[in-house]
Amino acid sequence: MGDTIFSRIISKEIKADIVFESDTIMAFKDINPQAPVHILIVPKIEIPKVTDINGKEHAQLLGEMLDAANKLAKENNIAEDGFRLVMNCGQKGGQEVYHLHMHLLGGRQMRWPPG
Repeated sequence: MGDTIFSRIISKEIKADIVFESDTIMAFKDINPQAPVHILIVPKIEIPKVTDINGKEHAQLLGEMLDAANKLAKENNIAEDGFRLVMNCGQKGGQEVYHLHMHLLGGRQMRWPPG
């Protein structure tokens, strides 16, 4: 696996506030939260960007990430009022860590347009 902060969290080399873990994904609290609830959901396999996703190959993994987001939204009492899921891609898309990840944001009113 690559040497990103997320791969180091997955390997437990770096500590994180892990809130969910399965054989294929991990979720942990963002260290720089942008909302009262800000959780990162990451696959345990290395996929650098959204453009590296192969739908047929990664469909189940992406479904597991969405299932985890829904579970965590319920556990954090944001499912009913609403939340935002964000996946940034590339520099101009705001991606800072090149390991695929989904942001679960909630607990406050989101604005549109973002960014």
